[in-house]
Amino acid sequence: MSDVIRPCDLSAASLPTPRGPISAAVVERLSAPADAAPWPVTVGDADPYGDDVQLALTMLYELHYRGYDGVDASWEWMAGPLGLRAELERVFLDRLRADVPVTDDTDATFDALYREPKDAWGVSHELAERGTWEHIREFFVHRSIYHLKEADPHAFAIPRLRGRAKAALVAVEFDEYGGGRADKMHSRLYADLLKAADLDDAYLRYLDVVPAVTLATVNFMSLCGLHRARMPMLVGMFTAAEITTAPSARRMAAALERLGADPACILFYTEHIEADAVHELVLRHDVVGEMVTADPECASDIVFGAEAAEYLEGRLARHLLDSWTAGTTSLLSPLDEKAPVDQPVG
Repeated sequence: MSDVIRPCDLSAASLPTPRGPISAAVVERLSAPADAAPWPVTVGDADPYGDDVQLALTMLYELHYRGYDGVDASWEWMAGPLGLRAELERVFLDRLRADVPVTDDTDATFDALYREPKDAWGVSHELAERGTWEHIREFFVHRSIYHLKEADPHAFAIPRLRGRAKAALVAVEFDEYGGGRADKMHSRLYADLLKAADLDDAYLRYLDVVPAVTLATVNFMSLCGLHRARMPMLVGMFTAAEITTAPSARRMAAALERLGADPACILFYTEHIEADAVHELVLRHDVVGEMVTADPECASDIVFGAEAAEYLEGRLARHLLDSWTAGTTSLLSPLDEKAPVDQPVG
């Protein structure tokens, strides 16, 4: 057994409450000093999209980001967590491949995302037209799992690209990280948004209340980011996100203005409207275009990354809309009651 190694980052989150036998085993083992022994944890027929699998994946991936308070940093590269993570990734990815048919036509895929149907109705449409302040705050909580580490999963692509594609992706990431200004980093802007909405801006503060359908959207980013072989999938999902973000950010800004939200809440979205419209062009032409020209066989993986990310986002959107239509919380437990900023319209 090794001595416990503690990272210098003091902002790490605490281990979450388990949601089943797999996540319980992960919590139990990560709470002990790291050792090199494999973990005899059985995945069995656990639901790949379920709370137990997705929370276990979140915990194992977090070892490669900030880790957890009191957890031995040596666990990051030990056989136990890596072996279990590989098995969980296999069942998750197998299920996604079964659910998401793809082609190798990157232009058709991204053109379809760009041309949003006139009758489209998603979360940002709902919030812009008739969402309440309580709905907005719940949405902020769901998104906090990613936005407080915004751009970090995609940064794993940088050392795996070359030439024009590498330079272009770095340029996009430079903007995501505030152009070198800490107060303009998108993760910082989101923390400011949370505080302005009277929510906790601590990293992974709301991990215990977001459902598996939320965790899956972020876990897929980490799955692709941490595997060199999945880099085209990572680029595909990043490109899809940049294409769809600008119009949804515009609707979110409208929703927040309608409800009289704090300017810090609105700023996060207005910052994304213009920037992501430019990022979409850079990623499509200078990153994806360069990659497909250099290796046409990577096109199907790029498309799969985009389509799988959209599929997972669609599952989350249905959960949110169904919950709000039914008058129930979309979280595992409701947030403390807070007075709305203003009375919602409609």
